[in-house]
Amino acid sequence: MPALSEVIAALDALWPRERAEQWDAVGTVCGDVGSPEARVDRVLFAVDPVQEIADEAVALGAQLLVTHHPLYLRGTTTVAADTFKGRVVHTLIRHGVALHVAHTNADTADPGVSDALAGALDLRVLRPLVPDPSDSGGRRGLGRVCEPPRPMRLSELTEWAAARLPVTAQGIRAAGDPDRTIRTVAVCGGSGDGLFDEVRAAGADAYLTADLRHHPASEAREHSPLALLDAAHFATEWPWCEQAAAQLDEISDRHGWGLRTHVSRTVTDPWTAHAASHDADPGGGGATAEAAGYGSATGRGPAPSDSHRSAVNDITTGAPN
Repeated sequence: MPALSEVIAALDALWPRERAEQWDAVGTVCGDVGSPEARVDRVLFAVDPVQEIADEAVALGAQLLVTHHPLYLRGTTTVAADTFKGRVVHTLIRHGVALHVAHTNADTADPGVSDALAGALDLRVLRPLVPDPSDSGGRRGLGRVCEPPRPMRLSELTEWAAARLPVTAQGIRAAGDPDRTIRTVAVCGGSGDGLFDEVRAAGADAYLTADLRHHPASEAREHSPLALLDAAHFATEWPWCEQAAAQLDEISDRHGWGLRTHVSRTVTDPWTAHAASHDADPGGGGATAEAAGYGSATGRGPAPSDSHRSAVNDITTGAPN
């Protein structure tokens, strides 16, 4: 059984803390890394360090929880247990569970968050969307430019994405001509509406990301015929958890650690319900989304694969299990 410090060192090698954005808060949040008595045999990977995930780590008997999102992205003056973040810290420490975060340093890694997103969508990665200038190999960077398995109409690509990403209340929203042929797709896991210039420069026919806001999306549509696909933030980043667990599995096997990695299947997307509009015209006379050719791409995303040695819960609905 490896020491906690050994596993943290392996995580830091995969996602060096110095490659995170300056505003980010990555690395070990809690856990006695310096103690030789702190050992790890179970690791849980998840997107969000919320109470439900902390409780899941405890129930699993994990000694380490690795999340993509930080618990404390901004400074705080308290970790009191009567605050929801403080309660997470108290729960983890009380049960001997360390918390480690890989956020923007995982976004730009090789492989990174967008590689995992592309893999979940069966897209072939061509290159980074925004290359990391410090990477002479040209493999690291933010986002990815990809090709689908075959040219697809936008309506087909929308359903394709909905069927392959974890099920959330939002599903997949799309903007553009549903019959337009898509041959290149840019993807960016997480919030990506700050990259429209880079997407257009890459010559992509479509861009799949999360958290597309009204004004940036509207201006992007006016600027060019670029098709947009907007998925839930959680759905675009969850595939990284499986990828990250597989990377740690490989390191464990190489060193003979015998780690058991687990990927949480608890849906921590904050939205739990969705009601589709029946008429797209605010005045009552427009075409429905179905008539426009999109269907109801709310998603039936497969329960994520069973490629790891164990898994917790099951992504089958848009609400946490």
